[in-house]
Amino acid sequence: MSASTTFVVIVKDECETCHLVVPVLREIAAAGHSFTVYWQDDGAFLGSALSGASIDDRELEQSFRLGIEAVPTLIRHDRGDESGRVAGWSRDDWRALTGLPGLGAELPSYRPGCGSRSVEPGVSEALDARFGANRIRARQIELAAGADPVEACYERGWTDGLPVVPPTSGRILRMLGGTRRDRAEVIGRIPPDMAPCTVEKVAINAVMAGCLPEHMPVVLAALEAALDPGFTLHGVTCSTCFSSPVIIVNGPIAARLGMNSGLNALGQGNRANATIGRAVNLVVRNVGGARPGEIDRATLGSPGKYTFCFAEDESDAGWEPLAVSRGVAPGRSAVTVFAGDGIQGVTDQKARSPDELTRSLAMSLLAVGHPRLCEWAPALLVLSPEHYAIYRDAGWGRARITTALHQRLRRPGAEVAAGAGGVAEGMPSSRAHETISKFHPGALLLVRAGGPAGLFSAILSGWPGGRLFEESHPVTREIAE
Repeated sequence: MSASTTFVVIVKDECETCHLVVPVLREIAAAGHSFTVYWQDDGAFLGSALSGASIDDRELEQSFRLGIEAVPTLIRHDRGDESGRVAGWSRDDWRALTGLPGLGAELPSYRPGCGSRSVEPGVSEALDARFGANRIRARQIELAAGADPVEACYERGWTDGLPVVPPTSGRILRMLGGTRRDRAEVIGRIPPDMAPCTVEKVAINAVMAGCLPEHMPVVLAALEAALDPGFTLHGVTCSTCFSSPVIIVNGPIAARLGMNSGLNALGQGNRANATIGRAVNLVVRNVGGARPGEIDRATLGSPGKYTFCFAEDESDAGWEPLAVSRGVAPGRSAVTVFAGDGIQGVTDQKARSPDELTRSLAMSLLAVGHPRLCEWAPALLVLSPEHYAIYRDAGWGRARITTALHQRLRRPGAEVAAGAGGVAEGMPSSRAHETISKFHPGALLLVRAGGPAGLFSAILSGWPGGRLFEESHPVTREIAE
């Protein structure tokens, strides 16, 4: 055998087969072959005869770099390049690889190996983060021994007031596994600091929010929609108003992620709903610098600044989903971001016809922003199943409902003029002779969601930047899976 031939063996103490092959390793050493034994936990079982050739690999760097999946593994190198390997103990294979025809004569012919420590759950990701080609690029913060990582996140201002999941390298790599996009890709600049945000930074905040890797495509699509100039994220974020991104998910991905579009759809309790919306807000906070009391100047704010994300109920084939109504092909997954406030409940338990219900809903929609303010803010109307059934049974779909609501929301200018009836707020008196629409065309969105019982629907007022609707409006983006 050439002097340029060398052998590497990876073993661990907690493997019976590794103990079994110790005599074989001594035979290889006695034959004069150049070889190194890396041990993953405790090398004492190798004995003094092999101590000169054994190396501590408890950090598992060599095991990771060599791609070890089981121990013992015997690897042969010729002129520095790997020319063969055997995992576990196979007498014939070890003899062929070493060129020693009598190797292991006293051992059984075959014994399976054990799993390498380098491929244990959570370990492989951590090793990839430390030693792999795709190491985490973000600056890492070293905590003092014994420090609580959750409290450290609070101390550094990385939380929204609730505990976050510490973003370890392993967790970040697992999160990045949820997307095929390059971790170094810049998805945009996050206001208000206009800091560049990479896919990796999104993953870090998605970890902190509690997302699963499969949530990443939705988080990325929602962020890109919010970064569309038409959404005006900078204004929404820095405003004194209540608003934050409200994320509505359509298409097959909502079911795959187990998103909630039914009972309590706008509330707590569903991981995907809660964490996707939270991840978007954490990116705006941690990458964009939008911290309340600093550049976030909300007078009162709203719970939506933690998270506001839900799926539309698409169980009725006769209903046109929101994303489809906004240009996305049927059967595709998409997100719509709406700059919304909190929830205004609408209780109407007596309407039985579409006209009665439309009149009732329109009365409640007049309160968006202020009953006297028109063409001021957009609105999102969430129709519950029982309210929707009134329309469905009469053959009304999205377009007809929307048109009927807009018709009922036209107001005589004299009624909504500033000062009328002793109310100072209102539209300019110069428009008193006009008939004024409450909303710009396209500024009233309809979504279906909610539990099967309860004649209640909900209205979400929008950010009043919508008074310039062509400059600030909801944005829909298809999800790249």
